Amino acid sequence: MALTEEQIEDKIEVVGEHRIVQVRTATVIKRDDVKISSSYHRHVVVPGQDATGESAEVQAVIAAVHSDAVVAAYAASIAVS
Repeated sequence: MALTEEQIEDKIEVVGEHRIVQVRTATVIKRDDVKISSSYHRHVVVPGQDATGESAEVQAVIAAVHSDAVVAAYAASIAVS
């Protein structure tokens, strides 16, 4: 009986007017290649945030949606708060 654990970025979403990127990571536990458990963790990347620690796939999404205009609009909305 072999137990294995793997983490998979299973969902990358772009939400809201400020194009906030949400990343969901699934932790899957398997016994003999049969899934017996899973849990999820979600984190967000806001426009202008350093994304160097993100996967290449997440960085590609961020590059596509976090334009200079989006970053500036997000920064302005934070300043108003």
